[in-house]
Amino acid sequence: MLEQTFHPASISRSGALEGVEPVVTPFDDLESVVALYEPRIFRFLLSNLRDRDLALSLTQDTFLRAWTARASFRGDSSISTWLMRIALNLLRDHTRTNRFRFWKKAAASAVDVADVATHIPQPGSSAEARLIASEQLALIWDTVAELSSRQREIFLLRFVEGLEIPDIANVTTLPVSTVKSHLYRALGTIRTRHSGLATREKE
Repeated sequence: MLEQTFHPASISRSGALEGVEPVVTPFDDLESVVALYEPRIFRFLLSNLRDRDLALSLTQDTFLRAWTARASFRGDSSISTWLMRIALNLLRDHTRTNRFRFWKKAAASAVDVADVATHIPQPGSSAEARLIASEQLALIWDTVAELSSRQREIFLLRFVEGLEIPDIANVTTLPVSTVKSHLYRALGTIRTRHSGLATREKE
């Protein structure tokens, strides 16, 4: 089980202006938000970074940023989508710098694909089905690493996080047509290199 990386009790809730009614948001119950959404945010970051420590750090940063910007949450998207957008922006910020490891240059201490696979939710699946899913993830892992950053983000949001196309468009702030195009190209690349996967699924 993922240890909690963010501790709501450590955040000061003071700072409201005297005489000004504070804006009520779901993040006022931050402990519940963290309990519900931390595993999903961590999983997405881990599958992108393949670095457990960095994924934990950015997960904590995601909830800290969500807390400090909570007044801007208007409810026009789900809490999950809003948090995922923050996590994605942090991911992009960090992978643009030379201080962090990229997928293709993951250090020997970076997590193995099996570690990522254990965090992928597969409710109701049999042990055999989970094993096959993990094996397939291992087979395509290196190919996913070679996708463009945008294609990789969209692929993982769709097939690791299970987001629908409109939700991915919301998270990435891209038009639905653009999301579909990137996903189509990513799938095309993966299918070309791993055509045996589809055959195995039908057996």
